[in-house]
Amino acid sequence: MANLVIVESPAKANTIKGYLGSNYKVIASKGHIRDLPKSTLGIDVDNNFEPHYINIRGKGDVIKELKKEAKTASKIFLATDPDREGEAISWHIASQLGIPADKACRITFNEITQSAVKESIKNPRRINEDLVNSQQARRILDRLVGFKLSEVLWKNVKSGLSGGRVQSVATRIVTEREEEIRAFVPQEYWTVEATLATEDGENVEARFFGSGKGKQKLSSKEEAEAVEAKISSGEFKVSYVKHAVKYKQPAPPFTTSTLQQEASKQLGFQSQRIMKVAQELYDGLNLGAQYGGVQGLITYMRTDSTRVSTVAQDAAREYIIENYGEELLPKTKRSYKSAAASQDAHEAIRPSSVSLHPRLVRKMLTSEQYRLYKLIWERFIASQMEAAELDTVSATLENSGYTFKMGGYVVKSKGYLTIYDNSDEKIADTEGDEINLVRLPNIKKNQTLKVVSIRKQQHFTEPPARYTEASLIKFLEENGIGRPSTYAPIISIIISREYVKRDGKSLVATPLGEITTKFMKEHFPEIVDYEFTASMEDKLDSIEQSENTIVGVLSEFYEKFERDLEAALSIDKKTEVVIPAEESDVICDKCGAKMVYKNGRFGKFLACPNYPECKSTKAIDKNGNVAENSAPAPIYADFKCEICGGDMVVRNGRYGTFYACANFPSCTFTKQKVSDTGVACPKCSSKVVARHGKGRMLFYSCERYPECDYSSWDMPLPEKCPDCGAMLYYRKSRKSVICKEKSCSYKRDEEMTVIE
Repeated sequence: MANLVIVESPAKANTIKGYLGSNYKVIASKGHIRDLPKSTLGIDVDNNFEPHYINIRGKGDVIKELKKEAKTASKIFLATDPDREGEAISWHIASQLGIPADKACRITFNEITQSAVKESIKNPRRINEDLVNSQQARRILDRLVGFKLSEVLWKNVKSGLSGGRVQSVATRIVTEREEEIRAFVPQEYWTVEATLATEDGENVEARFFGSGKGKQKLSSKEEAEAVEAKISSGEFKVSYVKHAVKYKQPAPPFTTSTLQQEASKQLGFQSQRIMKVAQELYDGLNLGAQYGGVQGLITYMRTDSTRVSTVAQDAAREYIIENYGEELLPKTKRSYKSAAASQDAHEAIRPSSVSLHPRLVRKMLTSEQYRLYKLIWERFIASQMEAAELDTVSATLENSGYTFKMGGYVVKSKGYLTIYDNSDEKIADTEGDEINLVRLPNIKKNQTLKVVSIRKQQHFTEPPARYTEASLIKFLEENGIGRPSTYAPIISIIISREYVKRDGKSLVATPLGEITTKFMKEHFPEIVDYEFTASMEDKLDSIEQSENTIVGVLSEFYEKFERDLEAALSIDKKTEVVIPAEESDVICDKCGAKMVYKNGRFGKFLACPNYPECKSTKAIDKNGNVAENSAPAPIYADFKCEICGGDMVVRNGRYGTFYACANFPSCTFTKQKVSDTGVACPKCSSKVVARHGKGRMLFYSCERYPECDYSSWDMPLPEKCPDCGAMLYYRKSRKSVICKEKSCSYKRDEEMTVIE
């Protein structure tokens, strides 16, 4: 009998399957199999908050398959993700399969590589009840708050609204920034800069700092002109010069939060997309036989730790010596201190193998996978390199009682900047003033400099910037609100529920978000309080450390929450919700009014504001422009047309779903929607994908088909035939794995999940 290994995703299953051989069967649960019911609370508050779990709709076949395979398995290994969510999935699976609580069936690995997986098989452990309890407490608390708050918001604000423990705080953060921006009053100020000439004929730049009384702000044109008038006829004398060497240290390897922030800033990815691509890199991709076949490229991507294993440090140091030289290697290994609130359960996010340079695997990855992997690889290698050495100079100059300052730096030794530059970091001189990368001026104390030109410029102070996904995630992390795995879902939820909208990269509170936040601050101040939310996260973490119990944490919270609920539900008058419609510049064909934007089941559309007297509507595209027809709002792909560069949209045809250029009929480019199998094409090493042909018939072919003519009715597998080394296939009609080589008769009976 074979051993059974259960993971969450089919992609992860396909990767691990190739490592363990024919004595192991690897199947996927496809995420959670049990959860609280959607339509009811599902929690018995009066019975110590006992949850009532049910099988998730649509998971019946998965559970049936798990039970069937478990009956004939020699051993069962639960290999779900190495965090509290993964632990809970394993706990639910174990309860369904009747695995005793004291059975050593749980295996975890921080990276999906052959050595890591095989090592975990040797060291199974019991399911960690504390981790499970911590996840359950979060799930129960989120259900209590979400379910009960939604009831209050429906009654007192507007039907269809929903609240949440962390999403309400995130909405408040964005809303209050909007209030700050509206309340902001710009203040005028002026700057004066001088171009000066040294005795050697070299021009240098100096900026006004103040007078003998210290730093001074020029608030008007008159003040700036007064400075200009006095210094234009005089000479500048250098009163102070400071030369110094500064060291710019590399940033630590990524945590979930810093990865989301940097990928958002540098790559322009949204947080949900970042985590999806990172999951793909972790689960495993087919790199071809040359680079080890199917394997995970990065370590687990949900972590708040900057810790790195000694093995990974040694591998990085060896790589640096071989490829960049000893001069870029620090004398001692670099270690980084994790944040105080870090659980430190996992390593930082790093490449599974530093030898897999991004350029080596580029052809095997999608553009997004490559760019994110490159960012992670470079950040990790840089984190183990020598600091950059900078030569800096700062100087103070005097003229007619006014003080000017100047400074600059040059890179003496690039150090880690050789491969990774976190260039948004500011450089300051020894006095704390910001300086720029310039050629160092050759000046000395008591030297006299002549005025070449003077420039004065008007400025106005600017309001605080709106949050972007990156800056909101940074705020959440710094204030202990939420945890690494929740940042991306939080942002997705507040946008999808229209409390917040995107404006380019900025996040803007909607009128609905502002009204809901105002109601929450009045009636549920603790729920939207930053410190309270952070302390609740700490209490939930304490359950994981056996320092608290589910009942203890939930009881303490619910006592006050229940009183607030009763008070809010007793309010007679409903909050007056007046959400002004967003006006367009499109004129209604029927009555001449300016049409407004509305939301329907297919997205935004234009409607006449005089409804119901006038029922005129118009379809719009994703840019808000009037569409030529009234079809439902299209679903846009995340890539551009290969012919004209236009948007690609999802269409449904007689042979299934496909992508088409939005500029049709002027551009007729189409592309079939396919699923990656994780297997390399045996003819050209590109990806093998699942396609649907005429009559929705499923087949597998090279992604370059028909340019490459490889195709198969049977699903290709990443594992090789144990008899002849050829590619193996899964034949669904016979529920068997077969070798198609004419000279080989290898075959085994096995039921697998088909990639469609």
